[in-house]
Amino acid sequence: MSVALTKGGNVSLGKQAPGLTEVSVGLGWQVGGAGFDLDASALLCDQSGKVLSDQHFVFFNNLRSPDGSVRHSGSGPTGAGGGDDEQIHVELGAVAPEVAKIVFPVSLYEAEQRGQNFGQVRSAHIRVTDRTSGTEIVRYELRGDAATETAMIFGELYRHGSDWKFRAIGQGYASGLAGIAQDFGVDVLRAEPAAPAQPAIPAPPPEPPAAPAAGTAAWEAPVPGSAAISPQPAGSSPMTCFFDPHHGPGMTPVTWSPQWGVPRQIQACGSCAQRVQTTPPPYCTEPQAGYPQPAQPGYPPAQQGYPQPMQQEYPQQQGQQQGRRFGTGALIGAGAAGLVGGALLNEAFDDDEPDVVVNNYYED
Repeated sequence: MSVALTKGGNVSLGKQAPGLTEVSVGLGWQVGGAGFDLDASALLCDQSGKVLSDQHFVFFNNLRSPDGSVRHSGSGPTGAGGGDDEQIHVELGAVAPEVAKIVFPVSLYEAEQRGQNFGQVRSAHIRVTDRTSGTEIVRYELRGDAATETAMIFGELYRHGSDWKFRAIGQGYASGLAGIAQDFGVDVLRAEPAAPAQPAIPAPPPEPPAAPAAGTAAWEAPVPGSAAISPQPAGSSPMTCFFDPHHGPGMTPVTWSPQWGVPRQIQACGSCAQRVQTTPPPYCTEPQAGYPQPAQPGYPPAQQGYPQPMQQEYPQQQGQQQGRRFGTGALIGAGAAGLVGGALLNEAFDDDEPDVVVNNYYED
């Protein structure tokens, strides 16, 4: 006579069927509609409760245990009288000694994608029959609300000394096969771990600034970390070399000591700025070879010993003779002796700097 168990109950198979050597574990269920795919399986576990290996997980893709003692019948109803959908056959005497128990879970295939759970499964059962005679030994009907579970352990066979016993479990897993894999150590059921994030490729260190070429002045070397400065930035007002506009842009600030007066800062091209820095003051440029030196119309060449004449700011009057205008000590009104002395005295105390010419380009 079959024994009906409730959740957590157990029964000795040897006492119910003396001389039992091989059993069939039948699992069945009913579903409320099409599109359900339930799979029964068996886990051969050691004393720690873990599967001996992935090969000791018997399911539709691995229908036999390594020693052949546990065999899966495959998917689909068996047509047996008990209404089993799948059966797993166990040859009790051939099970390896290190196997302490055989666990029987049932899982819903692609339950999350299909929105399915065991709350939609009715009349689920697990039963053990004598494979030789076909007599049912024990049966467990699963009942209760399982609205979130996508996999369940129906029951288990376990060793008790030299005997085998059956226990009704009815434990659900909302995490499906992944939860079963975590509990029983089945690697083939574990979800693939997320690929580790690739470490960011460090940016190459900045190259050290190139050493200035030989003969390059310190003021021409680029500042580390600064962008190269173009000779004439776009949108800036043009500024030519102080000493000669034909030299091009005057982009280099340099302190210049004129022949008369105090030092001052000017903008010069690189070549003129280098000459200013390397020539001891007072700095008086001479005409440079290779640079255009335009002659000033209407002026005789400068005489030795006198400062370079200042270019006349206003055009000559019609018929007026063009002549030289002298600097300090020039006589104004040669016919008036008293005015000569006054002019000399006035020039002596005058704070204005004399007009200076550099490379025939004039400075106020």
